[in-house]
Amino acid sequence: MLIFGRVLLGVGIGFTNQSVPLYLSEMAPPKHRGAFTIGFQVCVAIGVLSANLLNYGTQKIKGGWGWRISLAMAAAPASILTIGGLFLPETPNSIIQRTNDYQKAEKMLQRVRGTADVQAELDDLIRAGSVSKNINHPFKKIIQRKYRPQLVMAILIPFFQQVTGVNIISFYAPVLFRTIKLSENTSLLMSALVTGGIGTVSAILPMILADKLGRKVLFLLGGIQMLVSQVMIGSIMAAQLGDHGGFSIGYAYLILVLICVYKAGFGFSWGPLGWLVPSEIFPLEIRSAGQSITVAVGLLFTSLVAQTFLAMLCHFKAGVFFFFGGWLTVMTTFVHFFLPETKNVPIELMDKVWREHWFWRKFFDDVGEESKIQGAV
Repeated sequence: MLIFGRVLLGVGIGFTNQSVPLYLSEMAPPKHRGAFTIGFQVCVAIGVLSANLLNYGTQKIKGGWGWRISLAMAAAPASILTIGGLFLPETPNSIIQRTNDYQKAEKMLQRVRGTADVQAELDDLIRAGSVSKNINHPFKKIIQRKYRPQLVMAILIPFFQQVTGVNIISFYAPVLFRTIKLSENTSLLMSALVTGGIGTVSAILPMILADKLGRKVLFLLGGIQMLVSQVMIGSIMAAQLGDHGGFSIGYAYLILVLICVYKAGFGFSWGPLGWLVPSEIFPLEIRSAGQSITVAVGLLFTSLVAQTFLAMLCHFKAGVFFFFGGWLTVMTTFVHFFLPETKNVPIELMDKVWREHWFWRKFFDDVGEESKIQGAV
């Protein structure tokens, strides 16, 4: 029964992670799209904090039945989401894609934009909708050359998000805190506060800055901050612990501070932006397929990292921090060179950022030639 319940929960989480970021991106005005979509990650961080504190409280219940409360309480946010979803309107993009009721789409666009002057945006949506209606197999379409940039990002961004090393903290933080000489109960509490509290507070920062400074700046700053933290933690543990050693209380607190710095770095960069950027880069005809790939890759590598981390920790020991530090170097370099800036770009005009990018534009240079060949055939 527990396994069956977890399967159903996994299906629900998959649906939610696929739909909510897309819904927010389509509803939000371009200049505030980052703040609206990052709100999703802020709420997730609040949920993580609440769940961790709830677990900490229920494990103290005598009789060993506190886990039942912990699992059952997951029904509370699920009920809110389900009931609230009944009152949510369709996005203008979805209305146009699924029907020909342009008048209804225009009224919805005017409602969410707060102005009657939406003709230019409506025209963009209608053009995108006319293209999407001719697509019967979006998963076949997305592997075409002209969608290669978006497909690469749909795979690499969630992959990179998981190999930042955040799961060292999220899944096994209590073990790390025990390693630095804290009691079991204190380790559980500190784990809840670090993974939840720091994550929640730091996730608010990109809501303010993502639409001002841009996505790439936050990606780069967060990547560098996490890299420095990982290397310092690994160096201290390698130098002080060895295989079976220990270290002073001073080093223990230093590692605590570095863990907080690391978690904050993830909280304002790869945490929220790993959901924001994929939700806004796909054209309408492959948007659902692209977001589905993003979610599937993210959940797959979440599971793989969770299942392999303990074995890696046993074999690599302190070197596991350098392992993830190496991935942070790779992903930060990748973002710098290959991710175009998407701030303030209307979602249905996102195609131009790829066409103007120094590397990805070559995938569009041949589109016209391909069309001519197909027409001749």
